[in-house]
Amino acid sequence: MEEQRKSAEEFLNLIKKSRQGKFKIYIGMSAGVGKTYRMLQEAHSLLRNGIDVKIGYIETHNRKETHALLDGLPIIPRRTIFYKGKELQELDVQAVISLRPEVVIVDELAHTNIQGSKNEKRWEDVLEILDAGINVISAVNIQHIESLNDEVKTITGIEVAERIPDKILALADEVVNIDLTSDELIARLKEGKIYQTEKIQTALNNFFRPEHILQLRQLALKEVASQVERKVDIEVPKNIALRSEKIMACISSNEKTAKNVIRKTARLASYYNAKWFVLYVQTPNESTAKIPLDKQRHLINNFKLATELGAEVVQTQGKNVPAVILNLAQLHSITTISIGKPHLSLVKIILATNIFKELLKKLSSSEIDLVILS
Repeated sequence: MEEQRKSAEEFLNLIKKSRQGKFKIYIGMSAGVGKTYRMLQEAHSLLRNGIDVKIGYIETHNRKETHALLDGLPIIPRRTIFYKGKELQELDVQAVISLRPEVVIVDELAHTNIQGSKNEKRWEDVLEILDAGINVISAVNIQHIESLNDEVKTITGIEVAERIPDKILALADEVVNIDLTSDELIARLKEGKIYQTEKIQTALNNFFRPEHILQLRQLALKEVASQVERKVDIEVPKNIALRSEKIMACISSNEKTAKNVIRKTARLASYYNAKWFVLYVQTPNESTAKIPLDKQRHLINNFKLATELGAEVVQTQGKNVPAVILNLAQLHSITTISIGKPHLSLVKIILATNIFKELLKKLSSSEIDLVILS
């Protein structure tokens, strides 16, 4: 009965998901990169292609180029709320749901609604609209993501009050990064395209310092990359998905050779963001009783270096080094094996056997790459 209940719940969740609207988020490293501008450009493109798109809420901040893009786009009137003697405006969620456009543009995803609104946060409004089967395009800056709050504070010295939970990004069907270099962004600021003239110098002295922008840009790029990886894991069939790199460095007891192989493999692993291993195969000639003490010390130091650089060290014994390498590569699902140049001791061991050709053949058939490092 329990299994039947779980099965029914899973099917119900699938039905609900299929009825939900699609969700697209534009993300940027800071104000002024062009998120709102891009959303409005997309709205015009959708409209030209016969899609019923409407503006639910947009904040142009009186930027001329952005404001001009509102011309010709259907706008859903905002809801007026009186709060502390002031007339304020919010997204009219009910009007959006009643009109049921195919796509609605909702800016400022991290915005906190005026007290007395149905939902405390705009992202909650967006979830309600998505549940009604309406597609939403929205935007947010990287500093508004909850889990990055401490990092942003460390970078900028500013505590960001309005934040969205990470689960909202995870719910998005598409996350698009709007990217500019720090020079381009600062140039836009100085030209008055982001803030009014009286605010420009203060912004340059604080949030818009080049080192701050560069670090926020890095956060934004990393966040979008992680969302793309998540989407690949969920949506791309495993048989056609890009392989997950795993690299194995094969070292000998030669101190200098091993250090070079370890360091270069560490850089390779960093480039591919890959898990990596360092393998040392102890042959009968290098048993504890036969190997000199200085080489033993070198090995221990190299194992320590490998560990410090993030590798998992694997030590094993065997007469047939190539066969051991291949077996362990298959066991750990290795995609790339790295070794030193042919004049080095480990490769000499391999070349001294007739198994080298067989090893290359097996590596080729198993789609394991062999990298020979200088």
